[in-house]
Amino acid sequence: MRIIWTRLRSALGSRANDAGMSTSEYAMGTIAACAFAAVLYKVVTSDAVSTALQSTIGKAFDVPF
Repeated sequence: MRIIWTRLRSALGSRANDAGMSTSEYAMGTIAACAFAAVLYKVVTSDAVSTALQSTIGKAFDVPF
């Protein structure tokens, strides 16, 4: 097991000491998050999903206590 750990650590090399993301990585992450949010917004606001959500919420309010 120790041999595997040593090989893994040496294979990672300098990346093991990398403390964080660079500016370009932040930019790519931000773009990806915005793209995902736009797709999610389109899906949630579509007619099929909107109707399903309204139906589910309507059924939840009609449940007797």
